[in-house]
Amino acid sequence: MGESNNDSGTWKAVALLAGAVLLFACAGSFSRAEAKRAHPERIPVRFWHMWTAEWKVVVERICTRFNESQDRYEVIPLSVPPGNADAKFMLAVAGGDPPDVMAQWNQVIPNWAEAGLIVPLDELMQPEELQRFNAEAYPIVRKIGSYKNRLYGITTGLNIWACYYRPDHVRAAGLDPDHFPETMDELVQWEDKLVRFDAGKHLQRMAYQPGFYTLYPALYGGGFYDDATGRLQLNTPQNRAALEFLVERRSKFGFDEVVRFESGLNASYGMDWPFISGAYSIAVDGQWRVEQIAKFAPNLEYRTAPIPPPRGGKKHATWSCGNFMIVPSGAKQPQGALEFIKFWSGIANPERAGEFYTWGGWLPLSPAVAASSHYRKYLAEHPQFKVFLEILPSEDVQPTPPVPYQMFLWDRISQAEQSAVRGTLSPADALARLDREMTQELARRKELGHDD
Repeated sequence: MGESNNDSGTWKAVALLAGAVLLFACAGSFSRAEAKRAHPERIPVRFWHMWTAEWKVVVERICTRFNESQDRYEVIPLSVPPGNADAKFMLAVAGGDPPDVMAQWNQVIPNWAEAGLIVPLDELMQPEELQRFNAEAYPIVRKIGSYKNRLYGITTGLNIWACYYRPDHVRAAGLDPDHFPETMDELVQWEDKLVRFDAGKHLQRMAYQPGFYTLYPALYGGGFYDDATGRLQLNTPQNRAALEFLVERRSKFGFDEVVRFESGLNASYGMDWPFISGAYSIAVDGQWRVEQIAKFAPNLEYRTAPIPPPRGGKKHATWSCGNFMIVPSGAKQPQGALEFIKFWSGIANPERAGEFYTWGGWLPLSPAVAASSHYRKYLAEHPQFKVFLEILPSEDVQPTPPVPYQMFLWDRISQAEQSAVRGTLSPADALARLDREMTQELARRKELGHDD
């Protein structure tokens, strides 16, 4: 027993030392950043983000623009490695020296809000600003940043998924690229004509790469959360139908055959994306691919369309995630942080912010940003981007359920998908297991004193 206690004490000491090292590393990075300040006479606003490489350059341009736009604050950006950014953030808050603002894309808002790690932005905003935000922001923007009717995050770029398709493949199959399928039944008919096999009867080209499960329940009129009751809804007929559709797509040509085909493909975000090489005729992916195709395959003919719903389903329905800005508890300059958030997001000036969104190929916060001159020019240059903008206003675009155990829920949904797609469990059994797992998790949380 004494040996076990010693081990426990040792591990606690190691954890504390690791925390101190992380905090020291962050402090050292900020010291170097602040040593290079362009406006040392101004109030510093420390900004953490997780972008690297070319994206880091874009973020720093936006920070420079903010610093040039006024003479009170200086935003000081710091790129934090994504792998340990969340841990560093929590340690910094616990240590009393957090950044003033952070850009996030992980599913952290409910958990961090419940833990008191971030402050409600509606406390910092003027009443007229909050009223305008609620009136003008897209529905998914309001949903994705909220928890228990409080606003904790403001998006600076959403992700929406749609179909990319190759007109050259469509024409060669005797189909009309000007009339993309409007229902899943029609899509399956296209799939039969677009798929190609080699002489050995192995897949040479997949007709349809459908993406992942969470994109589909909303198309069937389902989803994982009931906004009216605040409860999870997992093993429902709509959710089962969505999972059955994905299983059918994978099993149609044999699971092993699809794995063999996909193992020879590169999942790159650049020139090697299988859609560009012609390995897929139709691929479900996010709006960022428009920017990448323009960069790596500017002569490729392609088009975009919403993911077709089943007959009687919902057309502009899907799942969404994105980048959002948060202010930590204990931030020294929360008002300066808010000014920067309003600047980048377009709450303060939609026309000005429209340019920033085009730099990253990001979807905007509001129709006012989308109507800006820079954004209209971007859409004219990249007409395939318009489909994502058409989906954005839909009330049926859903975020991950706003619960404090988001990451656990997301992991269990992914496990259910994998079990069904691999044939380990039927879709009905996979979702029944998911339902049981979440019931057990909620019971465990209740025993620990949580009220969700």
